[in-house]
Amino acid sequence: MKVLVLGSKGQLGRCLCDQLGVTQYEVIYTSRAEIDIGNLVTTKKKITDIKPNVVINASAYSAVDKAEEDRQTADLINHLAVANIANTCKYLDCWLIHISTDYVFDGAANKPYSEDDGTNPQSVYGCSKLNGELAICSSGCQYLIIRTAWVFSEYGNNFLKTMLLLGADHDELSIIGDQIGCPTYGPDLAKAIICTLPFLELFQQNEIYHYAGNSSCSWAELAQSIFDEAERVKILNNKPNIVMITSEEYLTLAKRPINSQLDSSKFEAKFGHKASDWKLGIRASIRSLYNPIDIKK
Repeated sequence: MKVLVLGSKGQLGRCLCDQLGVTQYEVIYTSRAEIDIGNLVTTKKKITDIKPNVVINASAYSAVDKAEEDRQTADLINHLAVANIANTCKYLDCWLIHISTDYVFDGAANKPYSEDDGTNPQSVYGCSKLNGELAICSSGCQYLIIRTAWVFSEYGNNFLKTMLLLGADHDELSIIGDQIGCPTYGPDLAKAIICTLPFLELFQQNEIYHYAGNSSCSWAELAQSIFDEAERVKILNNKPNIVMITSEEYLTLAKRPINSQLDSSKFEAKFGHKASDWKLGIRASIRSLYNPIDIKK
């Protein structure tokens, strides 16, 4: 099986590189420098030349607040480019595994979201990601769409690395306590994606799945877990005091879902891969970052 990874230099892309490197699949890794999915004509030609059996799209426009002022770019990368990739996969008769987001929901539910719950994005980013999903579904290609949330790892820019940097310089931090979600460790998500590959030859059913953390917390609680682990391994001598604030006290350009919880039970039942243990993920990330990688990288 020949697997093409789009966005191999991003956070998820780098996690996929690590995990696919120990498999027997033939893998082609492409960063934005090799395949810029925003260039629709060139992207179609390059994918067609590679002739993969599976395309994993780990590329995205993920600057949630910036998207509110840059709708055109968000729509190009998260919608139009995704439609182009899906149509190319249809032409090649290959599978597309696409990563989507909890932001397709409005956050008003009082329970974790299942795949059957109605979508209602509240931000430009969320709308662009939903439009990408819809384009895939209408393309006629073979696809798996995997929605995830609150991804962190030792790679790229993410909440965990931001907290470690801030925690080293501040005695007190104000962090949102009324947004609830299921943090997802990047390598766990990469393993989840890879575990679907053997099933693609066994069934021809297009599906949307959720894959995220095995329990929920607020951003403030996630920060506390990060600082507790950093203190435990003596990365922080004096962890900062966390002051919980509300979303109204920390206004952003884009509206965030108050409830970002995703129910991963459908994915677990189908593929036998458990939801991400994000607490172990925090431990693994910190161990990787400080031995020997510096968190600023």
